[in-house]
Amino acid sequence: MTSARPDSQLQYSPKAQEIIQRTNELLASGGYNSFSYADLAELVGVRKASIHHHFPTKADLVKATVALHRDAVRRGLQSLDDLTDDPLERLVAYCRFWAECIEGSNPPICICALLAAELPAIPAEVAAEVKGHFKDLHSWITATMEEGKSKGRMQLADVPSAEAALLMASIHGAMLAARAAGNALLFWEIAKQSTSRLRTT
Repeated sequence: MTSARPDSQLQYSPKAQEIIQRTNELLASGGYNSFSYADLAELVGVRKASIHHHFPTKADLVKATVALHRDAVRRGLQSLDDLTDDPLERLVAYCRFWAECIEGSNPPICICALLAAELPAIPAEVAAEVKGHFKDLHSWITATMEEGKSKGRMQLADVPSAEAALLMASIHGAMLAARAAGNALLFWEIAKQSTSRLRTT
């Protein structure tokens, strides 16, 4: 899985792309309410008015940031599908990708995992993008598990959709647990157990 820049990012000017990148970093650090346009302007080295020119409101900015994150994730998942015919190894590779990101703090957590915890308090248009991300991911994991079961590569205790929801909860819970413990390696320990239980004996 890669984090290559999605083509949809090309609709933004270089300065707007920098603003989005910094926003991504700030979201990963503390969530929606952890920063202001003043904080962002200082990081990017522009006036607040310049940020408002590109993104009139904070909701517009964060919605664009999450939309690009979703696009990058979709491309990453497609790259995993292209990488191997083994559906179980795809799930393991997905977890390894995040393990490496968390260990290197690049990024330290999925921004949608943090924003999901803030859903009652964030703008509806941002919440819709966050929910869309989890819907996309659930669909991909479900399809991967269905394929794994049909190929005899996975043993499932429940229907693929329910197992996919359980794995998603484990992965995103592991991200938060690693952050709370201040131990990046904890993510991989939990994720490895979550995928190992699916392996046929």
